[in-house]
Amino acid sequence: MNKAVQAFLGLGTNLGDRIKSLEQAIQMLSKELGISIIQISSVYETSPVGLLEQPIFYNIVMEISTTLPPEELLGRILEVERKLHRVRTIRWGPRTIDIDILLYGNEIIEQEGLQIPHPRMTERAFALIPLQEIAGDIIIPGIRRSINELIAHLPSDQVVRQLEIPFHIDQLSPSFK
Repeated sequence: MNKAVQAFLGLGTNLGDRIKSLEQAIQMLSKELGISIIQISSVYETSPVGLLEQPIFYNIVMEISTTLPPEELLGRILEVERKLHRVRTIRWGPRTIDIDILLYGNEIIEQEGLQIPHPRMTERAFALIPLQEIAGDIIIPGIRRSINELIAHLPSDQVVRQLEIPFHIDQLSPSFK
């Protein structure tokens, strides 16, 4: 059995019932062997990045403990995205769900299809602000800057608004338990 590793996942959605999509993704991940959810940030309403002409996103960051190697964790995440009808057609385009591995312990991984820390997380308010909420003192491997410093240098056009919709794994809708 592999040793448990602390990891952080970023989840986002801007199509369909966004809260339901987040709930379903959380629930599916919570049922995966080798994944335990530790905590979940608040829901943040965020402006699109890259392709601006699309619906507003809902984003969260989730802390997990996992015994899965990063490649296997990615495989499970891609399967959850597939089950939630994620279709990859347009880069930065609309999506029912997007799940990224932001951090995996203190590891730095550079492989085709898997880069950890997530290569653009330090430029994205939708990743940094929810991460700050649940793990504000975390050190991002290879960056040598605090989350607060990174947030202070974000472009001002990235709109992020915290919603009053907290997610706690024990309080999810009964249909997803």
